[in-house]
Formats: sequence, structure tokens, C-alpha cells
Amino acid sequence: METTNLLKAFRKGWLLILIGLFLGGGAGFAAAKLATPEYTATTKLFVAVRTPDAASATDVSQGNSAAQQKVRSYADVILTESILQPVIDELELDTTPSALARRVQPTINTNTVVISISVSDDSAERSAKIADGIGRSFVRVVEQLEKPSADATSLVRASTVQSAIVPSAPSSPNTALHIAVGLAIGAFLGFGAALLRSVIDTRIHSPRDVSAITDTPILATLGFDSDAKRQPLVVSSTPRSPLAEAYRTLRTNLQFVDLASGNGSFVVTSAMPSEGKTTSTANLAIALAETGARVALIDADLRRPRVAEVMGLENSAGLTDLLIGRAELHDVVQPWGRTKLDVLPAGLVPPNPSELLGSAAMQALLELLTAEYDHVLLDAPPLLPVTDAAVLATLTSGALVVTSARSSRTPQLRGALDRLERVGATVLGVVVSMATFRGRQGYGGAYGSAYGTYYGGQEAIDLTTAVPKRGRRLRDGDTTPFPVAPAQRDGSTR
Repeated sequence: METTNLLKAFRKGWLLILIGLFLGGGAGFAAAKLATPEYTATTKLFVAVRTPDAASATDVSQGNSAAQQKVRSYADVILTESILQPVIDELELDTTPSALARRVQPTINTNTVVISISVSDDSAERSAKIADGIGRSFVRVVEQLEKPSADATSLVRASTVQSAIVPSAPSSPNTALHIAVGLAIGAFLGFGAALLRSVIDTRIHSPRDVSAITDTPILATLGFDSDAKRQPLVVSSTPRSPLAEAYRTLRTNLQFVDLASGNGSFVVTSAMPSEGKTTSTANLAIALAETGARVALIDADLRRPRVAEVMGLENSAGLTDLLIGRAELHDVVQPWGRTKLDVLPAGLVPPNPSELLGSAAMQALLELLTAEYDHVLLDAPPLLPVTDAAVLATLTSGALVVTSARSSRTPQLRGALDRLERVGATVLGVVVSMATFRGRQGYGGAYGSAYGTYYGGQEAIDLTTAVPKRGRRLRDGDTTPFPVAPAQRDGSTR
């Protein structure tokens, strides 16, 4: 796995890693507290080789070398039944030689003739008694083994140089070590869970996830608005909000991408339902109309139309009636607000929406609208459930794909883009909606203190209810603005 993927997994799963550290450290601490304390006592023995006929320092040195060689073999002898069984019988221990051997640790110091025998037991006093008992048993057995004959004197002399001391504190468990091991295991499991989540979790969380699967430009990132259902038209209701500014950024980027070279008509769609395409289309239409351009907003979702509901208009007649020849364009187009924005609702839901949207009548309607309007926006159905949006995209300059940072998944977005590519449609760009921004200010954090300077000290002008009167042209140096007409009560029609 690449380093970038590991960093991505760490960034997304830092909470899992933190939880793993907490649980691992807690488990290590609990294991240390629940474990039975063990005490370790140590006795030390000195082993020497008898050299009764030694006449020089060389003979003594040879005797020491012989003792060191013998001592290295005594480590295995200490753990044998011949030494441990007498200790069990003497102390009346309820164990076996093999079980006792697992609690005995002989240590041979390099280049010395000293043997250390350590014994661990859950009783401090018993550990010292067993260590001393093994020392005594070792002396007896080794001296017996090293006799040339039954009546001869042993060639090896072993003696205790340090008796075992009853330990005052347990040698295990080591609480600090248990916690350290628990933390290490917890961090490993937490990162493993984060890595697994990164592989399994295909949701789109940020623009980075979109950039990882497509080279299509990301035209805007729109934040999540909890009040969107009650007030979806943020460009009109709160024109100075950061979210409204994000829609204006989308307007500007979209103009650079296509509108200068295309015919001014495009489809707004998504991979799946409930990704915010209708709200995005409506706000983008208002943002385009703010520039003084003539804008037509068409509800081309003939399966689940919502544009009329979002815009606060009547949906009794609309695109369906126009395509079947039951109405004229001027009969079903409804002006909205005080800008040059006209809305064409969907009308009644037909039984054959795909056929209507792909008909010659729809193509003729688009040619008519693109000739009369600067921008024509079509709110189309999602791409994956039905083919309507792909068909419409081939009749326009291209498609703008909206993907939600809260519910969309990368395979769905990739499938939607592939569907547009297969039909030969142009993908103008991707809009990431419902994104969550860190920090209290959200968008405002990107602007810093300048945000209040530009947007905080002025009262917003509602473009849906206010319009300049026709008046005299300003002369050079004249700063008198045009008078503003009083706001109408409804503000919904022009």
C-alpha cells in the first residue's frame, strides 16, 4: 500500500487509533492488576575444581579453566529430577519436577565459576526456601557425580556463597511493561481497523476522495446546511452567507469551464437521489441571474419533480404539457423574483419520461431556449437509476455532476461519470455538496478576519423583491444611486 493511502487511513481513522490506544492501555493495566503476583529469590553457588598436586600458578589456572568448563554444563543439571525431586520431598511441595523446573532459572556468569539459581513462586518465603533447597541439593548431587570412585574424594567442590533472601516486592507482573505492551497492541489494532475502514468505506468525505477517482475538475464545495429543507434558496434568503458565496464561486468556475464556449445549456444531475442536485441547480440559477443574464431553469426530472416546490411555484402545468403539444411555452414558463430568471416546472408526471426527454420536441425546445436565454439549466434525474440525464446531456453543452459528501460512494460517482462518457456527453465538472467543514466558522475560516470586513457590515439587498427604477444616467463624479422601488408583498413573481 502506498504511503499516501496509509496517511489517508491515519487521517480518517485517528479516532479508531486513539480508541485502540485507550483500550490497549486499559487492558494492559487491568491484566497487571488481575495477575497473581510472583516473587523471585536467588541463591548463588561457587564451583571449584580440586587441584591437590598444584605446584605452580599454571596448575591453578588450569584448574580454574576446568571449573569454568564444568560450570557451563551444570545449568542443565540443575533442572533435572535428581536435583529437584529431593527439594520437593524436603519442602513437601505439591508439584512435579517438570513443573518446578519451569519456575527455576539457572544463570551462568561468563568466565566465572559462579552459578545463580533464581526461583519464582507466588509466595515470597517459599521462593527463598526452594532456591536454597535447590542449592543444597545441587552441592550434594554434583559432588557425588564428580567422584572418580565411590571411596574417592570429589574432584569438584561446590558451596553456597549467597543464600536466598526473602523478596519484599513481587517481581511480576510489571505494570509499566503491561501498559506499554497494551498500548502497542492497541495502536496496532486501531491502525489496522482504520486501514480496514479506509478500504471498506467507499463514501466520499471530501474533495480529495473525488480527485482520487477522476480528473474531472471540482468546481465548488458546498457546505452542509441543516436549514436547507426550510430555506433551500440561500443565495436569495441569505445572500451574504458563506454558502451563498460558494454558489457564486460555482457560477464563476462554471463560466470559465464551459459557458464561454458552449451554447449556454447544461444538465445538473447526480449519481443517486438525495445528493442535493435540485437545491444546487436552483441556487446556481439564482446566482447566474444575479449577473443580469437571462436564465431559464427547467425541471427535467419527470419522475420526482421538485423544482417548483423549491422555488415556491405552481406545478400544475409544465414541461410535460409543452412536449406533448398541450401548451405553449409562454403558458407554462413562470418568472421568478426580480431578476431575469424564468422557471419551467415539470408538470404532471408522465408514464414515458425517457421517451419525452429524448424526443425531437425536447431538442427543439432546447434550441429555442438557448436562443432566447443566456443560460439554460436542466435539473435532471440521477444517472444510475435511469438514463434520462445521460440522454439530456447529449442535447446540451454537458453535465454538471453533484455528489454528496455525506452519502455518496466512490463506485457510484465513478459509475455515473462512466455512463456520461459512454454516451459521449461532456462532463463539465463535479460539485461536492453537504461537505462538513472543521471549526466553528466553516467557510468563514477560509476568509479569516476579512470575512467580516467584506460581508459583515452591510445590510443585504433582496434581489427577489427590489429592483432599480428606470432613471437618469450617472454623470462623471455623480455618486447618487438609482432609487429602489418598494418591496412587493409576495416577492415571488416579477
